[in-house]
Amino acid sequence: MRKFIIGLLLATALPALAEAKTVAVEEQSIDQLQAMMASGKASSVDLVRAYLARIAAMDRKGPALRAVIALNPDALAQAKALDAERKAGRIRGPLHGVPVLIKDNVETADRVTTTAGSLALKDNLTRRDAPVVAQLRAAGAVILGKTNLSEWANIRSTRSMSGWSAVGGLVKNPYALDRTACGSSSGSGAAVAASFAAAAIGTETDGSVVCPSSLNGLVGLKPSIGLVSRTHVVPISHSQDTPGPMARSVRDVATLFSAMIAADPADTATAGAGAYKRDYAAALSTSALSGLRIGVIRPEMTADLAAKYQAALDVLKAAGAVLVEVKQPKLEGLGEAELLVLQTELKADLDTYLATTPATVRTRTLDQVIAFNAANAATEMPFFAQETFEAAAKTKGLNDPAYKAARAKSLRLAGAEGIDALLKAAGASVLVEPTYGPAWLSEPVYGDQYGGPSSSGLPAVAGYPNLTVPMGLVRGLPVGLSFIATKYGDAAVLGAGYAYEQRAKARVAPRYLPTADVGPGLDAAR
Repeated sequence: MRKFIIGLLLATALPALAEAKTVAVEEQSIDQLQAMMASGKASSVDLVRAYLARIAAMDRKGPALRAVIALNPDALAQAKALDAERKAGRIRGPLHGVPVLIKDNVETADRVTTTAGSLALKDNLTRRDAPVVAQLRAAGAVILGKTNLSEWANIRSTRSMSGWSAVGGLVKNPYALDRTACGSSSGSGAAVAASFAAAAIGTETDGSVVCPSSLNGLVGLKPSIGLVSRTHVVPISHSQDTPGPMARSVRDVATLFSAMIAADPADTATAGAGAYKRDYAAALSTSALSGLRIGVIRPEMTADLAAKYQAALDVLKAAGAVLVEVKQPKLEGLGEAELLVLQTELKADLDTYLATTPATVRTRTLDQVIAFNAANAATEMPFFAQETFEAAAKTKGLNDPAYKAARAKSLRLAGAEGIDALLKAAGASVLVEPTYGPAWLSEPVYGDQYGGPSSSGLPAVAGYPNLTVPMGLVRGLPVGLSFIATKYGDAAVLGAGYAYEQRAKARVAPRYLPTADVGPGLDAAR
C-alpha cells in the first residue's frame, strides 16, 4: 500500500496546486526562499505547493527519481499557520515557513509512518516527533515529507545496492539516472539536488550523509556525535549514529544545523550540546582560510579525480591556507573492530527501539525482523540477503568483553592515533581529502561496486565532524571535498568549507541525463 501514498496525496492536492501562484523554487536557497516570503512575492503555502508540483512532475514521472517515500498530508496546513504567524509579526528565524524533507528513519508526529524502507515497519505510525524534528518545527520549518533511503540505513547486507528499499524502490541520481545516489540518505541527496526542497535531514553511521551529498553535488555535514539527538531515529549504533543536514550550499547546511543542536535527556551523549548552540551561518566568512593550516591527505585515486582534487587544493592555497601534506597511518584492525561494534550495537539498539513502536508493528526484535524478511523474501530480498543482520543477531550484548575491547580499539585508532595524530603532525586544525570518487552504476546483480577513496571512516568511528563540499564534476559526475576536524570542530569545518565554496563555485546543477556525460571515446575511431 505504501507505494501508492505519494500518488494519493498528490491527487488530493491537485486542486490546490492548480490554484497555486507560480513560484520558481529550483536551485533556490533558504535565504532566497525567506526573501520571497518577506517581500510578499510568495507565501509558505506557495512554496509548499511549488515543491509538491515539482515532486509530482519528477519523482514518479519524468526522470522518476523515487527520492520521496511519502508526503506529509498536513504540510499545507502547517504552512498556512506559519504564514499567519508571519502576518501577525512573529518570525521564528531563518527557517520560518521553509519546507524541508526528513529521511524515513527519523520519526515525525505527522500522519506518516516511519519505515526505514522496510515492509516490516510499514505500519510504524508513532505520531512522535524525533527531538531533531521538533527542533526544526520549533524553528518554523514545514515538514514536507519523508525521503527514500537504503533499507535499514544500509546495514542489512554487505552486498546491498545503495538507494534501494522494499518500500520506496531505487533512488536515481539526478546527474545520471543509471548511477547510484549512494546511501543510506540517498533520497535526501537526490531530492535536494533536484530541488524537491531547499534542504533535508539525513543520518549517518559511516558515510550515509557525506556519500550521498558528494555523489549528488551537495554540501553535507556529519556532525560531531553529541550535538544532535538520536532519539526516535531507527538506530544502528549509539556510538556512531547521528542525523545531519544536507543542502546545496554551506550556508544552508549551517542554517539547518544551527536549529538541530540541542541537549536531549533521553540521549545522554547530547548532555553538553547546549554549549555549542549558536548561529553557525552568521559566523561564516570568506576569509576563514587566510593563514589556516590544513593537513592534506592524498589517498589512492584515479588521475581525473586527482586532478580535480589538486584544483581544489590550489583554491585553498590561493585563499591563504597553509597546506601541509600528511600520510594516513594504516591503523590495522580498525575495520574489523568497527564492524563488531556496529553489529553488537545494532542488535541492542534496534531491539530497544522496536519495543517502543506501536502495537501495529509486529516485528519487536531483530530476530523477528530476520524472520519477517525470510518469510517475505520475494519483496524484501529480491537483490541481496541479510547476512549482516544474521551476524548481529549472534552477538553477545553490550557487556561482552570483546565488544568493549573493539569499541576502545576503534575509538583510539580513529581518534587519537588517526585524525588527532594527523592534525598534530601537520600543526593543523582541519584535514582535507576527496570525499568519494564519482558515482558508480546501480547494480542489482552484484550490488555496490566501488573501490575508490572514502573520507567517512575515521570521523564516523571517532565521532568527529566531516563536511563535504562540491569540487565539481569528474566524467560528468559530482565529487566532493571533505573538511574534517577533531570533536566539536564543526564550526571550523563549516568555516573552511564556506570560504572554499565561495571561491571555487564548483557546484553544477543536475541535468537528469540517462547516463553519465563521459565525453568522446566510447566509439572506436573506425
